[in-house]
Amino acid sequence: MCVTAVESRPAGVALTPSPGGHRPFGARVKAFVALTKPRIIELLLITTVPVMFLAAQGVPDLWLVLTTTIGGYLSAGGANALNMYIDRDIDALMDRTSQRPLVTGMVSPRECLAFGIALAVVSTVWFGLLVNWLSAALALGALLFYVVVYTMLLKRRTSQNIVWGGIAGCMPVLIGWSAVTNSLSWAAVILFAVIFFWTPPHYWPLSMKVKDDYARVGVPMLPVVASNRVVAKQIVLYSWVMVAVSLLLTPLGYTGWFYTAVALLSGGAWLWEAHGLQNRAKAGVTGAKLKEMRLFHWSITYVSLLFLAVAVDPFLR
Repeated sequence: MCVTAVESRPAGVALTPSPGGHRPFGARVKAFVALTKPRIIELLLITTVPVMFLAAQGVPDLWLVLTTTIGGYLSAGGANALNMYIDRDIDALMDRTSQRPLVTGMVSPRECLAFGIALAVVSTVWFGLLVNWLSAALALGALLFYVVVYTMLLKRRTSQNIVWGGIAGCMPVLIGWSAVTNSLSWAAVILFAVIFFWTPPHYWPLSMKVKDDYARVGVPMLPVVASNRVVAKQIVLYSWVMVAVSLLLTPLGYTGWFYTAVALLSGGAWLWEAHGLQNRAKAGVTGAKLKEMRLFHWSITYVSLLFLAVAVDPFLR
């Protein structure tokens, strides 16, 4: 998620695995793992497991945590593999995606498609049999939303792609809650909304950094079609709403003082960074001095701290 590959070769020139097309077994295994985008899944699990602690108001059944985590990895991995299958044409033209397995030839498109579909089926059955069918339906819904709505319909058509496409990334919150309770609640909805409003100001700074990549392939990410000043303003607006929504858990009785303190401190730091980016954009700063990646990296720290507080808070009330 947060690593941009930069090479000396021209973008769009695919690498062959080795002379004669030989693909070593170990490299093939790593390639199939790479299809699941493990770095992104780590972030999804950060928002799943803590919610299970909140739903249980303590330590949830550890076997349930394990099965939910495995099911979540399989489902998200299937979605990511199918995303790479669909986007293989533009991945070959972008520097940051030029080492993906389909571009290098380590995995064929047919293999990737079969792998993604297999993970989708296995994860749905896994959730249904070992967790519950509500969680299975939510996981399958997230997968289909990411693949069909975001990747196929929104990504190449609108600058609001990541706003609405980010709904798929919000679903692990609902899955974590439903895994424990076999139901949903306002607490899960609020945390869903936190991730919804977190996603655009998390991803737009990265898009600002690599907007030339997106422009090259015709993907209208907001930084491609709008000025840095406009993007930074949108980042600040979403950031304020995100922090405000994150504070709703306490007055509704779901969390206590510890979560509130973490939400206020980490949210305040986020807003400081967001306004700093906006001020630099207003001043016409460009290039490395814009420091847009500071907010991107902090966004990962923020969501990790916030959801850690979600998990710890029940033990301090």
